[in-house]
Amino acid sequence: MKYGEITKRIIGCAMRVHSILGNGFQEVIYQRALAIEMRLEGLAFEREKEMPIFYKEHNIGTRRVDFFVEEKIMVELKALIHLEDVHLAQAKNYLEAYNMEIGLLINFGAKSLEFKRTYNNSLNQDLVD
Repeated sequence: MKYGEITKRIIGCAMRVHSILGNGFQEVIYQRALAIEMRLEGLAFEREKEMPIFYKEHNIGTRRVDFFVEEKIMVELKALIHLEDVHLAQAKNYLEAYNMEIGLLINFGAKSLEFKRTYNNSLNQDLVD
């Protein structure tokens, strides 16, 4: 799987954060803790990076992504009791709007950490597991 090693390292960082903090905090608390873990892991990232949104190759605005890791992977965080299909659809839409190949949706709000790899299928069919 393309970028599998990087996504595995990010998920490992998120698991360490969740094992220490558990669920119940606001998203920003998890974001700060994950930044510490990814730094310790040696991952290069930008936090709350403002990214252009494209529509038919036209820049139509910007949105901040929680993390942009290794200049390849968008990471969106949630702190919800349950991830729902709408959150996954939103993450996929962001990938398409950002013109990026892969992302991670990570939810710290559940009793067990939830994560989903998301793919921009319009860019490359070879990325899907």
